[in-house]
Amino acid sequence: MEFKDYYKALGISKTATQKEVQAAYRKLARKLHPDVNKKPDAEDSFKAINEAYEVLKDPEKRKRYDMLGANWREGERYNPPPGGENMHFDFSNINAGQYSDFFENLFGGGRSYRFEQEMPEWAMRGADQETNIDLTLEEAYHGAKKVLRLQQYERIGSDTAPKTREINVNIPKGVSEGNRIRLSGQGGPGAGGQNGDLYLHVHILPHKIFTLSGNDLEVEIPISPWESVLGTNLDLSTLTGKVNLKIPAGVQSGQKLRLRGKGMPYSKGTAYGDLYAVIKIVVPKIINERERELFKELSRVSNFNPRPAERGV
Repeated sequence: MEFKDYYKALGISKTATQKEVQAAYRKLARKLHPDVNKKPDAEDSFKAINEAYEVLKDPEKRKRYDMLGANWREGERYNPPPGGENMHFDFSNINAGQYSDFFENLFGGGRSYRFEQEMPEWAMRGADQETNIDLTLEEAYHGAKKVLRLQQYERIGSDTAPKTREINVNIPKGVSEGNRIRLSGQGGPGAGGQNGDLYLHVHILPHKIFTLSGNDLEVEIPISPWESVLGTNLDLSTLTGKVNLKIPAGVQSGQKLRLRGKGMPYSKGTAYGDLYAVIKIVVPKIINERERELFKELSRVSNFNPRPAERGV
């Protein structure tokens, strides 16, 4: 049975403090854990540092280990010191297959052992993950319940396989383009530790009627030339129903009429942006004879000049 140099396994000296022992182990555990390190020998290396740490973390076990081989070198055969043949320590929570023959002879075997429960120092939190979520304008305005289907990889033995999982998500009222929604514990699985978080990046889809600008909305309102001259009243659809929009006489194309508080809600839903009705004067492309006569009559009697002399036209 070959002597195991536990100090060498952890890369520390025999004079290392308990704090240095723990720090060295944690550093190696994060590097060598099979869920993180995919090299073929990672599992064996991980078991080796576990074995070393199981002894060196405990002052009493460490003292007993040091008694056995101050003059031994790695690779020499182990012979118990005088009286050592009757030495026995009970570690009944250790799985005999978890450690080397050297450990078994030195400290004895036993029944099942769960490393996660007995030595939580190596535990690693899962990685945070990110994905995009598309919302309609109505979903962003009112809030919504969505089901996300995510494809992730899970470990099966030494391999990984894709797995689709569903997550129910409550979208809060008033999320905006570019916001991040945090889903605690829904990210990457932890290695003995907590799962990471999942972050949803909000993207609001284009709307067939409204244009989003921050928390304000814009909607184009086509009107006829005579409506722009005489003014009119229209029923305008908003995200909460119809409202009456008064078009003042003499309104110009491109002019914006503001409806206060009819835009998108802010994050807590206690305040709202505005809705802007953008006027667009539309001229008929096809007219009948009577309409043509009326336009001709208007051109003869009107004193309106859209091109003042100072413009040079």
